[in-house]
Amino acid sequence: MTGSNARPRLGTAWRQLRDLLAGAGIDSASLDARLLARHAFGFDALELAMRENEPAPEKAVSRLQALGQRRLAGEPVARILGEKEFYGLSFELSPETLVPRPETELVVDLAHNALKDRKSSRLIDLGTGTGCIAIALLKKLPGSEAIVTDISAGALETAQRNAERHGVASRMQFRQGDWFAPIMDDEVVDVIVSNPPYVAHGAIATLDVEVRDNDPHLALDGGSDGLDPYRVLARDSAHHLVPDGVIVLEHGAGQSSALMSLFRRHGFVNPVRHDDLAGHDRVLFARWPG
Repeated sequence: MTGSNARPRLGTAWRQLRDLLAGAGIDSASLDARLLARHAFGFDALELAMRENEPAPEKAVSRLQALGQRRLAGEPVARILGEKEFYGLSFELSPETLVPRPETELVVDLAHNALKDRKSSRLIDLGTGTGCIAIALLKKLPGSEAIVTDISAGALETAQRNAERHGVASRMQFRQGDWFAPIMDDEVVDVIVSNPPYVAHGAIATLDVEVRDNDPHLALDGGSDGLDPYRVLARDSAHHLVPDGVIVLEHGAGQSSALMSLFRRHGFVNPVRHDDLAGHDRVLFARWPG
């Protein structure tokens, strides 16, 4: 007979957390609970499924409960785990970096399409954060090299660790500074990519708690209208693009029309809006004249 003080089984432990998260209105409760359980128990997905009838170690249950409390308080699972998958690769996070999002993979797709027929190419990734955009591109383009910049030393250190993790650090240069400040006047590349801050300053307080209270505001705040970084990029990118080079930028929903007009005024041709899977305008693609 099982006593009242018997340890819960592994499957029971993670399902109890799932129910708590669901009761708190977290849509991804089941996935979140399984990911946190794998972390707490030290299992992969198959082990969690195969061993769920085993008694759960007391320390592991305590770890899972502590992780669950962080999730209930609004901390994203990726922050709790310290890493996030992007483009099929796992990226370390740090307090200075945004959590990579699926929408940003569209930047990689468009930049890769622009570079895939070139035997060698160079790119600049401005405000690189985790380095996810540049690293994903270098993995897909063995003949390419990248300069990545960030104003945050901590973000650059994170990006370098991620680059080493994925075997592309030897093809990357890591430079600290604001936008093009670390780029020499005579340096030109085939593609410039970036996911700049694009939230209007006054709107940050209205963001979901997972973003507002956990992502670095430096990587969110785009000024009074959310477009300040794009004004810099539109003004200065042309100096660092080869003829027929392209710029690929993520932006916020509803910003595409203003950005297309801005880049046209600065001499770019045929700026194109690209929507994400939810149907929101998400990425600007513009070409410098050949």
